[in-house]
Amino acid sequence: MARPRPATFDKVKIVAENRRARYDYFIDQVFEAGLALTGTEVKSLRFGEGSIAESYAEVNDTGVWLINANIPEFSHGNRYNHEPKRARKLLLHEREINKLHGAVAREGMTLVPLSVYFNGKGRAKVELALAKGKKTHDKRDSIKERDWKREQGRLLRDRG
Repeated sequence: MARPRPATFDKVKIVAENRRARYDYFIDQVFEAGLALTGTEVKSLRFGEGSIAESYAEVNDTGVWLINANIPEFSHGNRYNHEPKRARKLLLHEREINKLHGAVAREGMTLVPLSVYFNGKGRAKVELALAKGKKTHDKRDSIKERDWKREQGRLLRDRG
């Protein structure tokens, strides 16, 4: 039996973050997935370039793919450069892929990338969340809650 994976990931260098994801979605589960990249893509990411703001992941017969993530061309890449918005394969265990496929197909959930980072070994990883979309009133509730927490902090600071 495989030993359970830790819930926290050792993020050494965060390259791209999708801050809007936690506002637009209810995050259910978080997975760590490897990225199958070419050499110039890795070099671009090491320079801190890249965006996952409007990207998502999809499950099909061949695996899990990161769609619409933008990794700009490497400045010194000449003819070996990559396409900036190509689909990139995510590296997951078969059991995790089956779990994601079931959740997306049956429960209508979405796969949303939360961040792209380099771990302690220097490997590019994606923090992938299984999420359900929020309605407008849910977003309003989260705004109210955030404002109330901010106000609480102000009141406590002023009193103390």
